[in-house]
Amino acid sequence: MNAILQLRRSVLTLAFFGLVAGSAPLRAQDASPQDIHNDKKDIRQDKKDLAKDRADRNADQRDINHDKRDLSKDRVDRNADQRDINHDKSQLRRDDAKYGVNSFQARTDRKDLHADRVDRNKDQRDINKDKTDLMVDRKDRNKDQKDINKDKRDLRKDRKDLRADRHGK
Repeated sequence: MNAILQLRRSVLTLAFFGLVAGSAPLRAQDASPQDIHNDKKDIRQDKKDLAKDRADRNADQRDINHDKRDLSKDRVDRNADQRDINHDKSQLRRDDAKYGVNSFQARTDRKDLHADRVDRNKDQRDINKDKTDLMVDRKDRNKDQKDINKDKRDLRKDRKDLRADRHGK
């Protein structure tokens, strides 16, 4: 029983591949000037799409580089503000001990400390925004790269079709 099923499958498989192989030369002979014209048109369009996608990808990469520079500068600013905060805290402790809690020097140190914290928090918000921008730009760049790869595949396929139409293969 098993041998009979195996025989049927092999006969059907051979018949199917025979039909497929037999129809291939017929399709190649049907190439008309219109097919060649359409293939050339497709190739030109794919080249244009490829150029646009490359330009988009390059622009996105420039945006990424810009966002990286912004992120680095914001981190430097934030770290400087944190150093100022630490310095002002120690200065406040010294002034509290030396002049008293409600002294003029202590109040001035508290104002400085508050201003430094405000600056640090603003810098941290800038860092978070730059990270978000960087993520979006990377996503756009990766999408553009995928489009480039797809356009390259389309271009290769169209060139292959054109060769097949011209040479009857």
